[in-house]
Amino acid sequence: MNDLEQRYRALSRQFHPDYFYNASPGERRASLERSSYLNDAYRTLKSPAARLEYLLKLEGNGGPGAGASATDRSEFGRRASAAPPAGLLEEVFALNEELDDIRALRGRGAAADQWTTRLELARRPIEAKRAEHESQLAALSSRWDAAVDAAAPEPDRREILDALRERFLERNYISNLLAGIEKELSE
Repeated sequence: MNDLEQRYRALSRQFHPDYFYNASPGERRASLERSSYLNDAYRTLKSPAARLEYLLKLEGNGGPGAGASATDRSEFGRRASAAPPAGLLEEVFALNEELDDIRALRGRGAAADQWTTRLELARRPIEAKRAEHESQLAALSSRWDAAVDAAAPEPDRREILDALRERFLERNYISNLLAGIEKELSE
């Protein structure tokens, strides 16, 4: 069992409402609130993407959650959809051209297996890019944790946060590209 889960379980035993059934109504309500906050925090910290989003928001580094949920079109969402990150431009242009060709093929009444095969082929490099970004995010997150544990100077931590923010923006852009492919497949 990892440290996060051990701490969660210990705090859960301390604050769980079942242990406050004989307490005053105010204490029971406080226990319920603490337990709810604890559960929310645990879910956030357990999910690498949610943890990173929260970290970027907390550190004031352009995370998507600033005043909006991850699905809202916040400043982050507008930036992510306005222009592709430089490292993804080639893939975005190639995918958009392929999607246009596939739509035209489908519009001409081509058999579904023709255009779905092309969509599946178009998805592969984007999936590979997503896997690469997930790996980079995991490595950068580990670097962040080590920097925090070592009380690294602010410029060192800021450099890691900047890299995390860029990879997170790219990751979300890649997810949107994959969602576009899924949409085409479902139509």
